[in-house]
Amino acid sequence: MLVSELMLQQTQVARVVPRYQAFLASYPDPARCAAAPVGDVVRAWQGLGYNRRAVNLHRCAAVVVDRHEGVVPDRLEDLLALPGIGPYTARAVLAFAYERDVAVVDTNVGRVLARLAGRPLARNEVQAAADDAVPAGQGWAWNQGLLDLGATVCTARAPACERCPVSGWCAWGRSGTAGPDPAVGSAGVSGGQSRFEGSDRQGRGRLVDALRTGPVSRRELATVMGWPDDPERAERVAGTLVVDGLARWHRGRLVLP
Repeated sequence: MLVSELMLQQTQVARVVPRYQAFLASYPDPARCAAAPVGDVVRAWQGLGYNRRAVNLHRCAAVVVDRHEGVVPDRLEDLLALPGIGPYTARAVLAFAYERDVAVVDTNVGRVLARLAGRPLARNEVQAAADDAVPAGQGWAWNQGLLDLGATVCTARAPACERCPVSGWCAWGRSGTAGPDPAVGSAGVSGGQSRFEGSDRQGRGRLVDALRTGPVSRRELATVMGWPDDPERAERVAGTLVVDGLARWHRGRLVLP
């Protein structure tokens, strides 16, 4: 469950499914993942993007083995203490793996709750409203339903209010969706991503892809990253990979850790 949630962060399901199956074939449990070199886990992450998640997963596996006897913990505070695990992922593990009555809040759920309230909500209000709504003993099904409601009915650009099962309780819907959308700027509701083409993220991704096949020297960085005329930028961005644990320098060449 932890693996799938990390893979699904900002990545479409269609891309995740085959990579998830292949990853579990190589690393069926936390102990196997923790014992592998970080670079091998990064290689297995190919095609998913946001490669820092692979490093976080490896670090999580190590903590799970060292502190929890190789079993993903089932307490919120322990999950939040894992490297790179935030409130959404921790609660998703509790709700979907352990079937606890906790609320999972992603951008879709945050949008539904803000529209129901008819106003933007602060972060603590979003989580409190979601927690209060979970029926006892039905956390798994409730969260699945609410996530699907936001993803397929109460969508960002064209909400299908006419077929929404909670339209009668929706303050924004009852107003005829007049005025600004309460979800815009509400806590938990993501805005648009910055442009990827030409970004540092694109250069990082190109470099990690190259490192999966072998070392990259300093003089090759700019060309590999797509900025042949800007070696200073390439050097700077490559440095962020080292800081994030995605690469290291070895004998004048950059390699996977």
